[in-house]
Amino acid sequence: MHPLLARLYAGRGISRADELDTSLKHLLPPAALAGTQAAAQLLADAIEAGARLVIVADYDCDGATACAVGVRALRAFGADVHYLVPDRVTLGYGLTPAMVDIAARLEPDVLITVDNGIASVEGVAAARAHGMATLITDHHLPGAELPDADVIVNPNQPCCDFPSKALAGVGVMFYTMLALRAELRERGAFSATKEPNLADLLDLVALGTVADVVKLDRNNRILVAQGLARMRAGRLQPGVRALFGIAGRDPARASTTDLGFMIGPRLNAAGRLADMSLGIECLITDDAGRALHIAQELDKLNRERRSIEADMQEDALNRLARLDGEVSAGNRATIALFEPDWHQGVIGIVAGRIKERLHRPTIAFARSAEGELKGSGRSIAGLHLRDALDLVTKRHPDLIVRFGGHAMAAGLTIRESDLRRFDEAFEEVVSELLEPAQLERRIETDGQLEPGYFTLDAVRMLDNEIWGQGFPAPVFDDVFRVERQRVLKDKHLKLELSRGGARYEAIQFNHADGAGAQIHAAYRLSVNEYKGVCSVQLMLEHFETA
Repeated sequence: MHPLLARLYAGRGISRADELDTSLKHLLPPAALAGTQAAAQLLADAIEAGARLVIVADYDCDGATACAVGVRALRAFGADVHYLVPDRVTLGYGLTPAMVDIAARLEPDVLITVDNGIASVEGVAAARAHGMATLITDHHLPGAELPDADVIVNPNQPCCDFPSKALAGVGVMFYTMLALRAELRERGAFSATKEPNLADLLDLVALGTVADVVKLDRNNRILVAQGLARMRAGRLQPGVRALFGIAGRDPARASTTDLGFMIGPRLNAAGRLADMSLGIECLITDDAGRALHIAQELDKLNRERRSIEADMQEDALNRLARLDGEVSAGNRATIALFEPDWHQGVIGIVAGRIKERLHRPTIAFARSAEGELKGSGRSIAGLHLRDALDLVTKRHPDLIVRFGGHAMAAGLTIRESDLRRFDEAFEEVVSELLEPAQLERRIETDGQLEPGYFTLDAVRMLDNEIWGQGFPAPVFDDVFRVERQRVLKDKHLKLELSRGGARYEAIQFNHADGAGAQIHAAYRLSVNEYKGVCSVQLMLEHFETA
């Protein structure tokens, strides 16, 4: 193994080279995931009976890719399958009774949820009242009561011993389809026809897994590595290929960075500002021309999303100017923000930006139904956000209308009149759960980088590896002299740095404050391509005067 990679992997807890083997033979078996065999039997019976299946998706990238995996696989198995996505503003998240009423117009025999449903107690009851069978496939943490569904597939449900609790919604759906194929094989469904190759869907699985920022444990790294390998080999869905093209990226050099920061946001833009059906159609069409047309629409929506986000972030920063003193003095452990004209679809991104800036658990709110606020929260290391909200609910049972989520991200609904009360209750709970030291921003690095590794070959080698949540991309730190600096577009700091006689181009985005003569910087390596010429560039995460 390359000595740089060996050092980086050892720093991430890898002790043996075979732990890095990402071949499919090391994937955890579907039978180990509770509910997959029962789900396979339910779906196989439905396919044999010619029953109508309807997938109820979520409106983010994970939900869209999970839906696309389900539609593509089920159609390949001969199923009569359709899909629906709830409108973020009018219907909200998950399988609600109102969503069931809409689904009922399609007269489904079986409702299948992807990336949602584990909290849909009332929705499943409504589906049962309509005479529909229900299959829940989800990965979110369950509440105190599970829905009375026919089958639940969720690695985080109490009865499940599946070793990988970090599966994304798309991973759960992929596992369910693997189990269904095995069940259909046992029934002789492929005796006269070619068995569908579900590995062809791994580009979608990789995209949804990375975009949902779930922990990249070994099982998820296998799914992502296999998906990227297919992308690099040119074996990808027309919609994914179109999204790479519209983002100006080459799938032959696909990386986790491309999926998380270039492709995923364009899909997410549909769910944030319009209808995620647009994103799902991009992923399930086999018409390259139609895929390109939809990708162009998604790119347009993403540009609109970025403009809205910039305005909202400016509003938030203006509000935070009044809080800065309290935060800096350590007098506040949380941030809760609301502006009447904020867009529901973008509050999660704004919460994330503010959390990164101030290193505090942050919840951004926007108006939703009459008299209600919908919040989207992002957390910091050490605070399980969903558990914190659960504790708020236990202490103040009438305060939160509904909530759900993960350790690092969660959503909730409160009454607008209770905003101040929630702010105080959330602050109280988090202050008790976090030690003061956990509120201090820390940047963990891989140490200094040897001068011989500031090369394009080294950067491309690193880009070829699988990095993500829980398995972070390399960050190095060194002391440099600042030879030149200038501000680009009034907000990005461009520098020329030197160390040991060598010079390096560097940039820090969204940072316009100048640097001193010498800095201690934390940075990532990247390739800067300008007019066909490629060079190494340092992407500064943070710097201080040295």
